[in-house]
Amino acid sequence: MLRWTVIFLVVAIIAAIFGFGGIAAGAAGIAKILFFIFLILFVLSLIMGGTRRTL
Repeated sequence: MLRWTVIFLVVAIIAAIFGFGGIAAGAAGIAKILFFIFLILFVLSLIMGGTRRTL
């Protein structure tokens, strides 16, 4: 999931350099969505991993 976020971020940066406003905005929007999904899944995996441990 993080790989897709980085890919869309790079596409957005390249499109911004070339001045394709619509493409840059679309790719940046997808990158933001994927980033937040990855962040939520990461936090959930930390919480679930912490609850599985037994002392």
